[in-house]
Amino acid sequence: MQLEIRPDPAEVGRARRWARSRLAGSGIEVDDPLAENLILLVSELVTNAVVHTGCPAVLRLCLPEEVAESATVRLEVADFSTRAPVPRWVDGEATGGRGLALVDGLADRWGWSPEGVGKRIWCELDRCSRADGRSVACAGGTLPARQGYEGLAYEAV
Repeated sequence: MQLEIRPDPAEVGRARRWARSRLAGSGIEVDDPLAENLILLVSELVTNAVVHTGCPAVLRLCLPEEVAESATVRLEVADFSTRAPVPRWVDGEATGGRGLALVDGLADRWGWSPEGVGKRIWCELDRCSRADGRSVACAGGTLPARQGYEGLAYEAV
């Protein structure tokens, strides 16, 4: 399933709402750690496409056919810019520039590849089962509540 994104910052909120509705339709609850991480990753990758390329983009979401204790969700954003994504190192005063570091920290895997006249940036989240039987997001992890993370910035919209 995919959503076309216009080069407008308002599209980030629309992309999050679209992804939430697709998750709900797949049986992944909105408060599931996998869903929370995925929505944050949608925000980061769509924001990067809109802000740094100024071009339309396409958001793709590949969900497992069945919600299981272990599954992989894949998120892709294809845009029409040939510029490679470059992680930046910023100081604590900067208000941006941490998106790819956040993707690297939350996703189990991520990367990019040239595609036609542009590129595709992708990330994957694995869902695993804990010893107590509850499902959680795996290796990329979920950020614990109320813990400070120096160098990471979040935008809640």
